[in-house]
Order: sequence, then C-alpha cells, then structure tokens
Amino acid sequence: MDNLQEKPTKGILLRILSGALFTGMLVCIKAVSDDVPVGQSVFFRSLFALFPIVIFLMIRREFPKALATRRPLGHLLRSGLGAAAMFFSFSAVAFLPVAEATLLVQLAPIFMALGGVLLLGERFSFCRAGAIVLALAGMAVLVVPNLNSEAGDGRLLGYVLGTFGALLTAGALLTVRRISRTETAGSIAFYFILVSSLAGLATLPLGWASLSHTEFGLLVLSGLFGGAGHIAMTLAFRYAEVSRLAPFEYVALAWPVVADWVLFGIPVSSGFLLALPLMLSGVGLAALEGRRFKRPLRQ
Repeated sequence: MDNLQEKPTKGILLRILSGALFTGMLVCIKAVSDDVPVGQSVFFRSLFALFPIVIFLMIRREFPKALATRRPLGHLLRSGLGAAAMFFSFSAVAFLPVAEATLLVQLAPIFMALGGVLLLGERFSFCRAGAIVLALAGMAVLVVPNLNSEAGDGRLLGYVLGTFGALLTAGALLTVRRISRTETAGSIAFYFILVSSLAGLATLPLGWASLSHTEFGLLVLSGLFGGAGHIAMTLAFRYAEVSRLAPFEYVALAWPVVADWVLFGIPVSSGFLLALPLMLSGVGLAALEGRRFKRPLRQ
C-alpha cells in the first residue's frame, strides 16, 4: 500500500481521467433532464454504477469480503448524505451549464474545512480562513452577474441547489473520514450506491417517464461513467497526495467547458472564468491545510 503513494504521475493522470468520466456522467444527466425526473436519473445512475464497482472489486479479489462492515449506521449516514447530494447536484445541472455545476462541486472541500472546525474540533487556521474567503468571493463573482439577467431565476435556483449539493457532499466526506478507519473503500462505495439506488427507486410513486432508447442509453452511460469515475478518483488519491492533485482541478474542469460548448452550444461565461481561479485557489488552500495537519491527525 505504501508503494502506491510513490506514483504521483499515475495519480495525476487518473485524476484527469476521473474528471472526464464525471463530466460524461453529468452530460448524460443534463441531456435527459428536460424529460426524466431527478429520482429516476438517480436510480439508473446508481444502479448501473454498481457494475464497474463490483467488477473492480472482483478483479482485486475483494468481493464480497470487502463488503463486511462493523459500522452499518456510519454507512447509512454517509450514504444518505451522498444520495441527497446526488439529488441536489442532478437538479442543479438541469438549470446550469455542466461547467458551472461542476465548479460548485468544488465547494465541498471548503465546507469540509469549515466542518472540521465546527464538528471535529480542528483548529481554525489562516489557510482555512483564506480558503473560505476565496470560495465566497468566487461564489459572489459567479452568482451576482446573473441576478438581473433574463434567466436569472432558473440560474439562481441552480446555484442554490448546487451549493446545497456541495454542502451535503462535504458532510458525506467528513463521515467517510470517520468510518474509513475500520471500513474498506469498496464497502463505502458499494453501500453508497446501494442506498442511492433505493432512494431513487422510492420516487417511483411520484411518476417516472417512459424512456426512449436514447434516454435509456444515456442513463446507463451515466451510471457506467459515474462508477468508473469513482474508481479512478479513489485510485488517484491513493497514488498521489491531495495537495499534489489540487492544481490539476483546472485540467479536470476543462472537460465540462468543452462539453458545454460542443454538445450544448453554451459558451463559457465571464463569471465562470473569474470565479474559477478564486474557488480553486480556495480548494488549494484547503488541500494545503490537509497536508499540513496530516501527520498530527494520524497520531
């Protein structure tokens, strides 16, 4: 396991790949968002994400033994938060360009830094304060210009939904920090996907759409992309430290910008270009904070 930490180039390439896969997932969700309810999208995305996850665990000879757990309530909390985050994020991408919805997800490490102080008793340092200020500045630059635009109402709702999605994602990741001391990465991923599938299925009485072949194919692809992206992201952080991967968030965000332009005809906005360096600088500071306190937290 220690040797895995000595391959930063592989970690960087996997992070870039995961960005492309997650972009593919959101593109599929956005493409069907006008006709397919969010709960139905969550169900199909989660169900078909099981396939790459299970195959990956089988290749590593960790299935089904990796699913054994001593923290069922911890899994339930993490999975519930993650499922709720998926509902909010998929709702946001219906109102926003893929690039802006993806950028809002980057708020999760900032919320984690704040949650570490409020919930885990970690020290409120200069790095954390700077990360929060930069993230808030980036949000202001992104949101304020759209408040008076013709599409302002829908865009503003998308920003609110995306921000709540990032907040819930941060809560889920903080829970992962707690349960990963005894639980495997495979079990955490598997139970999250299982709970998300059940949460999506629970919306069936509210009414689901009759899917065309194209819509069904896109939903299947969203699950395959999402599951493969999760694997690539997990391996990326195993091969390289968070602080080393942070600068490549810019590269990962190039995928959704291209997807918006080529597939949906949406040009990148000036607000996005101004918010991008501010918010990702905040993410970088949050990553620097995590590296600084990495050894003390292990003791």
